[in-house]
Amino acid sequence: MEVRQASNAKDVKLYTTERLREEFHIAGLFTADNVKMVYSHIDRIITAGFMPVRKTLKLEAGKELAADYFLQRREMGCINIGGKGIITVDGTEYEMNPRDGMYIGMGNKEITFRSCDETAPSKFYVSSCPAHTAYPTVKIDITKAKKVPCGSVEECNKRVINQYIHPEVMKSCQLAMGLTQLEIGSNWNTMPSHTHDRRMEVYLYLDMGENDAVFHMMGEPTQTRHIIMHNEEAVISPSWSIHSGVGTKNYSFIWAMCGENQEFTDMDHIATKDLL
Repeated sequence: MEVRQASNAKDVKLYTTERLREEFHIAGLFTADNVKMVYSHIDRIITAGFMPVRKTLKLEAGKELAADYFLQRREMGCINIGGKGIITVDGTEYEMNPRDGMYIGMGNKEITFRSCDETAPSKFYVSSCPAHTAYPTVKIDITKAKKVPCGSVEECNKRVINQYIHPEVMKSCQLAMGLTQLEIGSNWNTMPSHTHDRRMEVYLYLDMGENDAVFHMMGEPTQTRHIIMHNEEAVISPSWSIHSGVGTKNYSFIWAMCGENQEFTDMDHIATKDLL
């Protein structure tokens, strides 16, 4: 498990491209029969990728959590962005089709991941944060996620937000998670931009071609920077940072938030004319 320290906004404005990527960019989440985890001290979120091909992969705590098992004091969300697979939670199997999601609450001990077809392996994207109580495990098909259309063709940001782990869909302690899909011809996300001092966020960009990229905007509103993102790469966004992006074509992204509250509309809007 890779550990990332929290970064001070006053220092970040002095970072080079290489240092920005070292602190906030996450690559290589999905490699065959491997697990990659990044533990961020920003609200102690864990971002992970599981890509079982020939093996069954197990969720394990590691010494970094000082726990007997991964979900001893945590909750987690998962969205499958690959082929059909199976998640087993304490002996119960859940069939996970592409874009299906799942919430697994605190206290579950044995969680494993496997693919149904090694020629079309699953890619399980996981977000986890500390929890204070146990809520039931819930599978959320993409058809059951709450759909929130927003944006417009004129502003190049017409999109649908699929809310998987959200108070209006199911209960969790602090984790919120979903998938936003931009329509053809739209390439801006989260613009006009905002911050939310009460929650941090991680984005996973996906549905991009080999030669496509997203320019992810971050930083304080008057000290903006960018990180170039390619397919199936993630980026950590501190609560003081904007988190907008513009792509070379339309794309999708998975967002995961944790912090003080779960109010989706609790944000501090920033007029585009005020960005620097």
